Amino acid sequence: MGDQSMPIDIHTGKLVDWLISRRHVNRDWPDHVQNVREKINNAIQDMPEHPEIIKLLSGTYINYFHCLKIVDILKETEKDSKNILGWYGSQRMKDWQEIHRMYEKDNIYLVEAAQLLVRNVSFEVPAIKRQMQKCQQIQEECDRKEISCNKNAAGAKEKYYDFCKQIGIPGEKVKHELVDLLKDLPEEFSNLVKRAQELENARQLYLDFIEFTLQDSKTTCLPLLKFVMEHGNVTTYEWIYGEAPIRTEEPQMEFNLEDENNTKEDQIDFGDEGVEIDFGVTDAVDFSSVDTGGADLEIGDIDWGNLTTEDTGAAIDWGVGDSDGDIATVDIVLEESGVEGGVARGAEALSILHNSKTRNQFIDELMELECFLMQRISELGSEGSVLSLNQFSGAPQSVQYHNKEIVSTMLDLVRFIIADFTSTKMQHLYLISDSSRYVDRLSESLRAKKSVSEKLLSSVSNIQSRKLSAQDECLGLAPKLQLIIERTKELQTSIQEHISKKYKNRPVNLMGGINTL
Repeated sequence: MGDQSMPIDIHTGKLVDWLISRRHVNRDWPDHVQNVREKINNAIQDMPEHPEIIKLLSGTYINYFHCLKIVDILKETEKDSKNILGWYGSQRMKDWQEIHRMYEKDNIYLVEAAQLLVRNVSFEVPAIKRQMQKCQQIQEECDRKEISCNKNAAGAKEKYYDFCKQIGIPGEKVKHELVDLLKDLPEEFSNLVKRAQELENARQLYLDFIEFTLQDSKTTCLPLLKFVMEHGNVTTYEWIYGEAPIRTEEPQMEFNLEDENNTKEDQIDFGDEGVEIDFGVTDAVDFSSVDTGGADLEIGDIDWGNLTTEDTGAAIDWGVGDSDGDIATVDIVLEESGVEGGVARGAEALSILHNSKTRNQFIDELMELECFLMQRISELGSEGSVLSLNQFSGAPQSVQYHNKEIVSTMLDLVRFIIADFTSTKMQHLYLISDSSRYVDRLSESLRAKKSVSEKLLSSVSNIQSRKLSAQDECLGLAPKLQLIIERTKELQTSIQEHISKKYKNRPVNLMGGINTL
């Protein structure tokens, strides 16, 4: 009695070996199982439409216990084929009854069920769980990447608009906005000239200091700065030749804006057709017959005032007058006529600050003045000896009567003007005005910066798609896992019951991984 009440504990992983060792099945059982499977595959092709059968055949491997249920269902669906002897004439019933007998012979059903149980516990269920875990990891990884991409995209977009803000454009239609910036250049130069005119005291201090130290009253310093202070931002021609031109022929700039508006614009359109860019030149220029097509400019008659041949002192020699009547080579000689000026072409027609060569010279002179003021502040801060006080006793008042605070104020003003001249916006304006191709390069650079944000946002869409795919896969695996676990539990119960019957209903416990599903 005590032995009959003792449970039989069998490890799930060793269940098949236990059945063989206890001689419940033969070692050649795989061959018999193969024959049964072939019979099932043939019989399953002809099945009645029944919800229970459909449920049994879906989602799991058909085994002996399914066959028992199928036979019970066929007893209802095929009852019309039953004869007076109790035999069924239906081929369906005959096939499944034969399968039932093949299963029970040599306990084939038991070892097959044991093998299926072991496979589910050791492989099927863990594989689905690993796949679900992988899908969850993909979702978490996608969440992290999405946050990172959104953050980086926002940062890249912010950098793009910050750079556009430094240049002074909104950043929507970059090429048009860069070209439109040139309209601001004359006003910028005008403001810079006004600020530069405030440096007269600093320039005079530098000049007096040099004249005193070199003992040379004819010394010149910062000539271009002085010229701009006195005359403003006039043409380079006037700076070079000392006189204003009677006409200017500025180089024309062409910009390719096709990629933004699909229309070709040959010139900068500032809103007033036929009007050229004003770079701060105050001299009157006669535009009475300007050919906007780029041809040589022609002017009308110049009003020379009430000049007579006596006033000119010389006449134009045309070189004509040979007795043979041949036309000689014409040499036009403009001699002393009392009228100054000429035609400013190319770079000479540009204003001083618009011309890169003279602009760089102007900035160099500002930096030279800055260095002098810095050195002077250093000297004033270290002066304390009688020798240093007596050193400038014979210097002009501007050199003697200034202190560190005054020079510091001058230095701050110089640095402020230099900062305006060398700001990011002005640097790009210089390059745009010097070369139309720079607009293409700069717009391409800005487009590349903007594309970084766009690519990151595009990758966010791909990440979200991958996340949804992993989420859908995980949701699809969940019911499949639940179904396999339920069928495995049912299989466990059936195996335990049938083994128990062979041992006079002793309790049977399958141990191991089956209990952790």
